[in-house]
Amino acid sequence: MPRRVLKHRAPHPRHPARTACALALGAALTVPLGLTAPAAAAADPYTVTALKFTVRAGDRTCAVDADLYRPAGVDDAHPAPAVLATNGFGGSKSDGGTAAIGKAFASRGYVSLVYSGLGFGKSGCLVSLDDPAIDGAAASRLVDFLAGDRAADDGTTAGYVTRDGAGDPRVGMIGGSYGGAVQLATAAVDHRVDALVPMITWHDLAYALDPNNATGAPDVPGAFKWQWSNGFYLIGEGQPLLTPSLDPSRINGLACLHFVTRACDTIRTLNSGSYPADRTAALLSYARSVSPVSYLDRVKAPTLLVQGQTDSLFNLNEATATYRTLTAQGTPAKMIWQSAGHSGGLTDPATGELNIGAGNLETSYVGRRILSWFDRYLHGDQDADTGPAFAYYRDWIADPQQTYATADRLPAAARELYLSGDGKLVDNRAKVARGSRTYTNWLIPTSHSESSLAGLIGLPDPAPYDTPGTHLDWTGEPLAADLDVVGAPEATLRVVSPAAVRDQRSRDAAGKLVLFAKLYDVAPDGSQTLVHRLVAPVRVPDVTKPFTVTLPGIVHRYQQGHRLRFTVAASDDAYFGNRGVKPVTVVSAPGDTGVLRLPVAGD
Repeated sequence: MPRRVLKHRAPHPRHPARTACALALGAALTVPLGLTAPAAAAADPYTVTALKFTVRAGDRTCAVDADLYRPAGVDDAHPAPAVLATNGFGGSKSDGGTAAIGKAFASRGYVSLVYSGLGFGKSGCLVSLDDPAIDGAAASRLVDFLAGDRAADDGTTAGYVTRDGAGDPRVGMIGGSYGGAVQLATAAVDHRVDALVPMITWHDLAYALDPNNATGAPDVPGAFKWQWSNGFYLIGEGQPLLTPSLDPSRINGLACLHFVTRACDTIRTLNSGSYPADRTAALLSYARSVSPVSYLDRVKAPTLLVQGQTDSLFNLNEATATYRTLTAQGTPAKMIWQSAGHSGGLTDPATGELNIGAGNLETSYVGRRILSWFDRYLHGDQDADTGPAFAYYRDWIADPQQTYATADRLPAAARELYLSGDGKLVDNRAKVARGSRTYTNWLIPTSHSESSLAGLIGLPDPAPYDTPGTHLDWTGEPLAADLDVVGAPEATLRVVSPAAVRDQRSRDAAGKLVLFAKLYDVAPDGSQTLVHRLVAPVRVPDVTKPFTVTLPGIVHRYQQGHRLRFTVAASDDAYFGNRGVKPVTVVSAPGDTGVLRLPVAGD
């Protein structure tokens, strides 16, 4: 169906005054998080009806379990726009986050339909990683229901959703993580969707689960993010054991219980640590085929992206890539970098941040932006201010009303620093000392950035560390003034490693050199902080040539008197690393040395 032109829409006459109610986001891994919706009022301003829909999703037919939240007073004569949402990975329509979406928007006059994603809760079919042809197609059938074109299995219809034409309901989508990517998948196959709010989700699963931060190396696999990936895999495969009376459509077979077969093949290839050319091509092809990177050209719905700064699963670079693609093709899009992500802050939001339990949708910055987005694109209020193109949270600002800064574009990586042979990070090539330094990896990891699931489930995590002899540091002078880094730093490096040269000739990409780049903040007392515990894994495409690394995006103030430290480490225990021992030497000279480029706010 071709995308219609957005018409001027008068605000709905029954649009109620907004009340304090929580917006909830599905967590990526739905383990006991203590995320619950606020207690219902004595008389809720909506009714809730449990529904089942039989849908065709890919090559299977299965049931979708849903709850319909209908606001009081909404009927055929007084229709209202709709909001569609589903859960994060491992959750269901009934978890605290997903149910609260239904309650929050029904309380504000929207017809809310929340459902358990395919393979979760009491919905059927296999877990298919938000594949547009499967998960997107299933969600499109729910849009048919909101359009009045089909009934639920019990005959329930929804003739009271605002329409822009026959079979065309006015509907937006919102949700986090797994419930974020499905919005893009749905909009790619169904242009009736009018507005999207994907939160803390991915752009490319090949990058998210097996990241290679080397620029311009799309066909070289990265370093397997084994902790996050296997956490998802075990929860997915455990669904048949955890859910009583499981729908037969949710069983694949003994070799792969609950995922589609290609997803299981992907995780097994990654876990094998072996990447022969043919299997690697298939691995990357599948992961990308079910990712927004492959179908964003079909997404035309206005999209408000919200990504978390504290997120080692889906970092800021993911949302940035989606944002740049959408805006380049003319799809209306804006982006917010909030504080909370999969690695922290979802269960204990910072003061003033969108807070599930506190119900601060109207009073938090992100909440107000979401409401305005739907005002504009669902209620048709052309005067609704949808905010600036880009906004980002600043954790160094004490006043919760002033924590967000805004800009009309992302800062460019323009401030240059140079890697000196004496271990210093200098601001002028003329200050670079000639010299070389060497590190080597062990057969076990010797650096720690994070325990991936710790932040999500509230477990303690040891401080980051690097074992002497297995990494190199370059440290700058104490800063004369505060330095605000906003965006993804970049580093161009040249390394020497005869062992890596020999091994990279193999057709198995696993022999290529792996290293990990990261930025520390060093306080005057010598203590150092790895900003949000983020690292940039790199499988070097060709160790005989210079290569550029794009680090994960950050928002961080390096305070006056603090120092920047750029580190290249041989390993990280959250990732698979080098096969065999590969000593690495970095040589520096004034005319030929590594360069670190920083995106600095205000430059």
